[in-house]
Amino acid sequence: MTSTARPLDAGRPPAEAARPADNIPRGIALMIGATVLLTLSNAFSKHLVAHYPVGEVMFLRSSIAFGLVCAFMLPATGLSVFRTRKPGAHVARGLSQAISQTLTVLALGLMPLAGVTAIGFSAPLFAAVVAILWHKEASDPVRWGVLVVGFLGVLVVTNPGADSLQVGALFALGNAVMYGTVTVAVRGMAKTEKAGTLLIWQMAVMAAAHSLLLVFGFRWPSGTDAALFGLLGASNVGAQYLWTRALASAPATAVSPFYYLMLVWGMALGYLAFGEVPNLHLVVGGVIVVAAGALLLWHETWTRRAGAGRTAAPRIRARRPEAGPPRLARPAAMRLHRPEALILSRDYAA
Repeated sequence: MTSTARPLDAGRPPAEAARPADNIPRGIALMIGATVLLTLSNAFSKHLVAHYPVGEVMFLRSSIAFGLVCAFMLPATGLSVFRTRKPGAHVARGLSQAISQTLTVLALGLMPLAGVTAIGFSAPLFAAVVAILWHKEASDPVRWGVLVVGFLGVLVVTNPGADSLQVGALFALGNAVMYGTVTVAVRGMAKTEKAGTLLIWQMAVMAAAHSLLLVFGFRWPSGTDAALFGLLGASNVGAQYLWTRALASAPATAVSPFYYLMLVWGMALGYLAFGEVPNLHLVVGGVIVVAAGALLLWHETWTRRAGAGRTAAPRIRARRPEAGPPRLARPAAMRLHRPEALILSRDYAA
């Protein structure tokens, strides 16, 4: 939790002055690890979808991941981890993720690894647009300007004039739209549902949904490819776990910018494993999308903090004495000033 400096923070209890659980270096390391595993998962998917039906790839990816999650979680939690008051929301979230990941794998079969990654970075931009249009969130010229620039970057990456990239780019854009839209629709679930419940419901619904794709074909994998399928499921679960731990270890504003390292890993692994040489459109467009996403994150954070600062003073002025432990006496020097101007702690507020 990040907080602005206040004159009397030194006199506050430690729990209010700073959150001891924050460990930014650890959070950054976990986020970097998550991006590496996500890139490896995409690379495994790209290789396997070139030799096996997409439905088989998606089903084995999801079912192996679900099996690993159950193996690690159920011995400690039992079936209580499935307990929820929002089963419909979990099903909707899982189905949306199933569709989103399927579109990603389809795009990986048609586009360079780094290109799919760069277009995926536009998901926060779509989420911002949906939040403005659907939830009627307030916007300003800066926010709209960032969105316009970000979408221009997506156009540069997709390079509409190149026929060979059009279909794959549409799949990648579909993934970004789906992911961004659902992020807005279910973002409140994290406030009421446990992380383990969110994860196991998502994996269960995705495995069930992807099983329906087996009607499009199934080929028994070779020994080597069976091992790759296992690594695909493990990397997918590992990435989800590290991602969750990163956000629990440090503020999102500190760790989220490192998510964009996926573009670097995607370019490097695409070149080493698939011989994909990044072109100028990918590099320039990727940089634009990353910059727009990072600027949007900074702008949203700054706007929330500014709004919180404006509403803090009226709440302090409106506070009335309540029955309870006696308040600390105000130092004489402080009585000469307005408490709201000094942004005093609760113990000194009138």
